[in-house]
Amino acid sequence: MKVILAGYSKTGTKTMVVALTELGYNVYDYMDHFWYHGDKWAKILSSSGGSIEDFKEMYESVDAVTDAPPYKFWEEILQAYPDAKVILTSRDEDSWYESACKQTKALSSHFIYQLMQVLSPTGWRLFKHHRRVIMALVGIEVRHPFDFSHADNRMVLTKAYRHHTQYCKQNCPPEKLLDYDVRQGWAPLCKFLGKEIPDKPFPHENIAGNIVDKMMVTHPTMIRMQREMAGTVVILSLGLLYGSYKLYKSNPGAIMDKLWSTVWFRW
Repeated sequence: MKVILAGYSKTGTKTMVVALTELGYNVYDYMDHFWYHGDKWAKILSSSGGSIEDFKEMYESVDAVTDAPPYKFWEEILQAYPDAKVILTSRDEDSWYESACKQTKALSSHFIYQLMQVLSPTGWRLFKHHRRVIMALVGIEVRHPFDFSHADNRMVLTKAYRHHTQYCKQNCPPEKLLDYDVRQGWAPLCKFLGKEIPDKPFPHENIAGNIVDKMMVTHPTMIRMQREMAGTVVILSLGLLYGSYKLYKSNPGAIMDKLWSTVWFRW
């Protein structure tokens, strides 16, 4: 582990994934934490808890971690990897909240994404992971895959964001910390990490919360969820057809009378 991104979600974390990858780091982001270490995070975020040894095992072959839930545990990850550097991405509090709301709105209006969490085994595990993460970050329970009400509590969310940002600034060793705004571009980031500035523009990802559409066609977890959902729909459809057939065979006259009366009534 070389870099711990301690910045909250919606402070340029997806941009940092691209930037750090460009600089040669092997980066684990939100979906990677779930895909590769979902069981470990379930343990850490549950009542049984985790340990520094868990982080050593989880990220032994990873260069950098971004987004949730690692940013909540930057201190413990730094204990596991004391030679790592910490980058705190931050932005204006009001701007951060508005961006978080746009992301939530994009998710809440993405019916396929929500449906995948119900009709896909992997999607259901992702929902449970997301629920544990939200509870750990802001102490609000997400009741079901279609529940995005936690984003309405501006007071709780901004307080959590403010507390996290200030705590990191006050408690991370100054020589290990870069307080960074992605709008500053390559220069301060490369200087802090001891890297040459790439000969290309600094990236800008997840504009207007469009990350879900992109991940639908690129991330293996999302692709698997879509395939599982398609399989579930086929199985349910076949079950419905078989049930209808058995019902018809048991009493065809009643079924036809019911269909005829329905059609006649509507006509």
